[in-house]
Amino acid sequence: MTALDRYSEALLRYRWPVVVLATLVMLAMTAGAPLIKVSNDYRILFSEDNPQLLAFDALEATYSESNTLLIAVASQTGSVFTRETLAAVEALTEAAWLIPYSTRVTSLTNYNYSEGQEDDLNVAPLVEDAHSLSDAELERIENNALADVDIAGRLVSRSGHVAALAIDLALDDHPDLQVIEITDHLDTLLNEARSEHPSLTYHATGFVVQNRAFSDATQDDLKTLFPLVFLVIIGLAIVLLRSALATAAVVAVVMFSVNSTMGMAGWSGVLLSPTNSGIPIIVMVIAIADSIHIITNVLQGLRQGLDKQAAIMESMRINAYPVFLTSLTTAIGFLTLNSSDSPPFHVLGNWVAFGVLSALSIP
Repeated sequence: MTALDRYSEALLRYRWPVVVLATLVMLAMTAGAPLIKVSNDYRILFSEDNPQLLAFDALEATYSESNTLLIAVASQTGSVFTRETLAAVEALTEAAWLIPYSTRVTSLTNYNYSEGQEDDLNVAPLVEDAHSLSDAELERIENNALADVDIAGRLVSRSGHVAALAIDLALDDHPDLQVIEITDHLDTLLNEARSEHPSLTYHATGFVVQNRAFSDATQDDLKTLFPLVFLVIIGLAIVLLRSALATAAVVAVVMFSVNSTMGMAGWSGVLLSPTNSGIPIIVMVIAIADSIHIITNVLQGLRQGLDKQAAIMESMRINAYPVFLTSLTTAIGFLTLNSSDSPPFHVLGNWVAFGVLSALSIP
């Protein structure tokens, strides 16, 4: 009897203690899953000694940080130089000062426009009390705005169809919580503006919005994409294996592998991002591939008249070495991602490799 046969026989003989012990270990690992953090900072894509990031930091230290939030207000009527649209921009400009961590708000309406009249130089906001503007004043504002190189193409499109608000923000070096606070306030502000002015469309962009999108995309993948893929694969397993017990075995292997991987990742303080949010899906697919090979051969042995224990041991003899070799080379392949200059790829490679070996070790 080979060492593999003795190992398989021991697992079958003490299967319930092994299952209980494996379950307890898995649950202890899984307890760390809630500790997983999702980062919305684009800087995690670069290592601390990345020369481009260092040059960018030096540039910001010399001049100023580029934390600007841009809100675009587009008119469906074709021009923003109307009383309703300018009043909406005026109101939004005032409300934007209340966005957390904002230090300056510049828009078409509060831009200080200089105009000479005979020997006097008048400096005043380009738009004041938009609701009461006359047609002549609207035409004057439009002509002045589109002729000014500091306004046209910056605070209003050269065609006059879109107006913009530029909001400067003061953020610290770890802005994750600040980004959430800012974008939550911004979403509420824009939703109110949309309900009050349905003829206008509002769009937001900038580093803060981009970073929040990173975070939301990662969480959406974990909450929706993973369960969807899991259900599809389990459905296919039911159809192809035609055995509820075999499908339950596949589900058990997947749950043990994914839960252990994500739990240990949480205990280690992993930061997830869109780059590595696919870890559970990759681990799940590899775990299913391993288990399908073994279970298929067990079912074939049962159809050939073998008893359950003999069928399992025969399947182990056939698949143990190929599954081991496949898992080992797959883990090594993912570990090579540590050579990448981007830290999120290190996380992807290390934890997929851990998940692959976890799937291999599940009896």
